[in-house]
Amino acid sequence: MTAAELVSSVIPADDDGAPTADRYDWQAAMAAADGLRLYQDGLGDDGRLRPECEDWILCEWQEDWILISGEIVELVSGKHRDTSAGAYTTINKLADDGGLAHLFSRWAALKERVLCRLVTSGGLAAGDPRHLLNAMTSLRSTKPQMPHMSDFEHRIVVGKLRTAINTHCEVTKERWSGSGVSVVVPDDERDIEVARFLAALSIHENQIQRDHIAYAAPGMFVQPVLDKMQVSAPADAVWSAVLAVFQSRMRGRGRLPIGELPSVLQRGNTYKGFPSDLARKLQMRTVTMSDIEQAIHVAAALPGGYAQLPPLPPTSRLEVKLDVSGCSANTIERARSLRMAYRDYWSDRESGDPTARVERLRLERRLQRLSDEATDTLQPQGASLWRRLQELVDALDPMLLPPGMDADLVMGGICDLTDQCMIWFGPRFDVDVVLERGKLERRTSA
Repeated sequence: MTAAELVSSVIPADDDGAPTADRYDWQAAMAAADGLRLYQDGLGDDGRLRPECEDWILCEWQEDWILISGEIVELVSGKHRDTSAGAYTTINKLADDGGLAHLFSRWAALKERVLCRLVTSGGLAAGDPRHLLNAMTSLRSTKPQMPHMSDFEHRIVVGKLRTAINTHCEVTKERWSGSGVSVVVPDDERDIEVARFLAALSIHENQIQRDHIAYAAPGMFVQPVLDKMQVSAPADAVWSAVLAVFQSRMRGRGRLPIGELPSVLQRGNTYKGFPSDLARKLQMRTVTMSDIEQAIHVAAALPGGYAQLPPLPPTSRLEVKLDVSGCSANTIERARSLRMAYRDYWSDRESGDPTARVERLRLERRLQRLSDEATDTLQPQGASLWRRLQELVDALDPMLLPPGMDADLVMGGICDLTDQCMIWFGPRFDVDVVLERGKLERRTSA
């Protein structure tokens, strides 16, 4: 059995990736970048895909995606890490949050016949994480003659990874600890196994953040492929088309050649010789070089079908300020909703309570003080300031708030003050000029 047949036929320890992959568009983008690299490598000097190139990508099976090129198989784990989370500072974090423990488990289950790679937007801090990279480089250079751990200069960091894997992977822990007829695996043998894993592992750190992919990916990932193909096409349209292929495959919703037609005449061995039920599942998660080629040519012929629709211009001072400061569309919509709820609250209160107006003004002075405190030293803007204000609002004593008001309504008050230009989420500017420009754009497009 080849490595490709092995990795496809062994059932994963868990299989919840495809149904939940719509939360992982960053992973789909990184898988698409890998797919485009495989496709570029498969192009001949004439810019056409070589007939012998049969590389393919299997999504959400064993790991986040798998690159398969003949006898070479690489399991890839994609881990997005926001800039606010910082770099991986310990081997324990790499094993747990970085997914190395899970990668190790799948590598071992596949009889150590595959390569492994961690793709992450996070960096590796100085200290043990960097020492781990050095150990990987050293072990790859000595493979297949693995060093004796007693003489290996990186044996300490190998031992730390072994301990972290044992902590964060129950499958490996049970295998190493022994049960039934199996025996306990000694620590030195575990270290040697971890060393073999590191020789098969690579880490691509500091990859592009999810907020920047839509803008950077066409130039970074697509244009080099179009140049080698000698094809003139909008790179952003091609990126949208290729990314859509990977997004559907990662959700286990890829196109089947037979559609939903039933399997008949007991023709069970289809798609690389697997039983029909497994073959159907694998086909729905597979991206071939032909799939990528078709997406490129369709986008090149009909670029308008993949162009992004222009965003609606903001219609209030609140929307303008949040938009200019870089807040997401979801934040802007939530801010609009919270502001409306806040105004409705005071409309009801002030219609029958003569003291309500005084209470509202007292609250709004407190909210201005909160915004002043939030920008006192760190000077956050946009989404960072929104999160900081949310933290300060959540920490307010409920007993000091008007009756029936919760943290969301208080945030609505901040949004209302923003609309009144009493709170800013970035440098001051002429809001009304931007609003007028938006009104002109709407009239022109109509």
